[in-house]
Amino acid sequence: MSYLPYVAAAWICVVGVYGAITSRNLIQLALFLTVTQSSTYVLLLAIGYKDRAGAPIFKGVKPGTPAVDPVVQALTLTDIVVSVTVIALILALAIDVRKQGKTIDPDELPELTG
Repeated sequence: MSYLPYVAAAWICVVGVYGAITSRNLIQLALFLTVTQSSTYVLLLAIGYKDRAGAPIFKGVKPGTPAVDPVVQALTLTDIVVSVTVIALILALAIDVRKQGKTIDPDELPELTG
């Protein structure tokens, strides 16, 4: 068992969170949230990996042949679809904030009123 994928997932997550914290631009914030979300892909694929196992396609394969877990792969694809949807929503909100507040810097946005 290798710890390298878990270390890589943690490093990608830390880079994304650090970028999101230090970002002064709503578009960059959305991109850093995408980086943070991509760490979950690495983590899910590391969890579902089996050494010397084939793809989860069982047509024409002898019974008992090891295969990777197809549920984890399906969860990863679902995670990607949800991530794209959330990023599209965040970018649409950033465009709306730019139209209303004339800036995309979170510190320079005017206060919300009633």
